[in-house]
Amino acid sequence: MWNYNYYVYITTNPEKKVLYVGVTNDIRIRPLQHHENRGSKSSFAGKYYCYNLVYYEHFHHIEHAIAREKEIKKWRREKKIALIESFNPEWRFLNDEV
Repeated sequence: MWNYNYYVYITTNPEKKVLYVGVTNDIRIRPLQHHENRGSKSSFAGKYYCYNLVYYEHFHHIEHAIAREKEIKKWRREKKIALIESFNPEWRFLNDEV
């Protein structure tokens, strides 16, 4: 099986009030796509302006990334916040760092 790059990521809005969990194969482009869709009522990330990257994990197999995304999506907000803070304690927006 081929190894590729997949990422589970969490974005937030500028006020850091809303969290969005997703999976992508291009961690550099996906936050830009969310930014372009900001304000759009057709997607959760767009509706709530979730385009600031605050967390990500790397995987080589899409199945693992999707399983992890589903796991994190089931978590309560407090557990998601703890995960973000273990990786990015200052909640820096990582869009320009990836």
